[in-house]
Order: sequence, then structure tokens, then C-alpha cells
Amino acid sequence: MKPAQFDYLRATSTDHALEALHHGGADARVLAGGQSLMAVLNMRLAQPRWLVDISRTADLDAVEVDRANGYLVVKAAATQGSVEWRKTLADEVPLLQRAFPHISHFQIRNRGTVCGSVAHADPSAELPLALATLGGDVVLRSKKRKRILPAAQFFQGMLMTAREPDELVEAVRFPLAKAGERFAFTEFSARHGDFALVSCAAVVTDDAIRLGVGGVADRPMVECLPRLDGDDLRGALNDLAWKLGAQDDAHVSASYRRHLVRQLGWKVIKEAK
Repeated sequence: MKPAQFDYLRATSTDHALEALHHGGADARVLAGGQSLMAVLNMRLAQPRWLVDISRTADLDAVEVDRANGYLVVKAAATQGSVEWRKTLADEVPLLQRAFPHISHFQIRNRGTVCGSVAHADPSAELPLALATLGGDVVLRSKKRKRILPAAQFFQGMLMTAREPDELVEAVRFPLAKAGERFAFTEFSARHGDFALVSCAAVVTDDAIRLGVGGVADRPMVECLPRLDGDDLRGALNDLAWKLGAQDDAHVSASYRRHLVRQLGWKVIKEAK
């Protein structure tokens, strides 16, 4: 199947893209890497009248360290590969460095964008999970305003976000690693490159645990725990597994997903300790 007919605009600047989104509204969609959008268009699950291509917009193709505020800022046209292959990534955002190898295949990461994955909001995707677990932000911009939302507010359901039709996900902000934080990421899928059945990310300090879980609820979920161990930790993971409301589907049963939450959650917390 091929996409429904649409008009194509290649944006030359951020302002050019915002002007197009302002006029197109709900009938416009943003094209960056296209790794998620093109499949949706081909299946005609989306039929926009306007496609606004930002992939060659130079001012949106940037990855910057904001030391003053403590963020790695990834702009809308920056590919996943451009972040993954940063020599300093392991020191800047170690959780991202651990998550990238799990994302599909390197050909997809070479073309797909970080902001595009976040905007698509697939609950099984690794980048939304990493952003939510770290407590990062999404920078939204329209012709009229700019706003910054925490990841927890941005993700609202399966493939649903707080982005308005005329807004561009201009950037995402990943908090830089702080002294004393330790990180781990893992997932389980039928084969490498497939969507994760369950994925887990952990940020552990001497006092607390932040555990993010993807692929179970309709969005990435983050649980904050005190430093637990042994049966106390297993009990907390069991409570979380039930709290996430796993359901049977064509891939695995709800019971097996709960089992994966317990096992993978334990694994990443132990690895991060």
C-alpha cells in the first residue's frame, strides 16, 4: 500500500517549518527521519494533506551540551546515530549510551531521529523510556509560543502526546549524569531489532532507585523506590508488575510480561548498584 496524496514542503529553517505547521494545523505532519512516519503513511493510518520535511534544516540538526542547566539537548533533525556515536556520550548521558544498541538496527539509527522517536510515543520504544526514566523534558514550539514539558506530562498514552497540531518537537533535553548516579538498561524481544516485549532502565544512587519500564503500560512508566534489596526489592518489583496493568496480546501473555518486569527490573537494579 502507498500513502494517500499529500503536498510536500522542505523547510529551510525552524521558522519556515513553524509557519507551515501554523497554516497546516491538524492536516500537517512533520517528517524528520521518517522511520516511524513512513510506515504509518504507507498503511494510511495517517493521511495528512501537508508533509513538512525538516531533515535538512540546519538549525535543527544539532546536539548540544547545556552545562549551565545540566542537559544534553538533542534538536529535532539530529539523527539517533549522531547522538549514539558521540565520543563523550558515556560520560554525558550513560543511560542513553546503554540504550542505543537495543534500538532496531544501525541502519535505522543512522536515519531515524531522537525527537521523532519521542514524538511517535511508542510505549515499547527505548528513547521515550530513557527520557522518562531520567526525568528529561520535551521542548515544544509553535509560531505563537514555546513551552517545555516534563516527559511524564508529554507522554499521554499509546502513540499519544501533549503536542498540539501546530507544534514542533523542537528538542528533547536529557539530564546530564550527576556524581553518584549509576545506570543500566536491558530489554527482552523475540529477536534483536524487534520491538521490546518489556524493557527496563534504572538510575541508582546511594539513597534511591528510579526504575523505568516500557512495553507494558500504554506509555513508559517510572517508579521511584528507596534503596531496597533481597525480598524487599523482589516484593516491590512484584507490586510494580501488577500495578502496570499488563494485558494478554498476540505476542505474550500478561502473566509473562509481569514475569519479565520482575526479572529485568531485578537485573538492571543489580547491574546499576
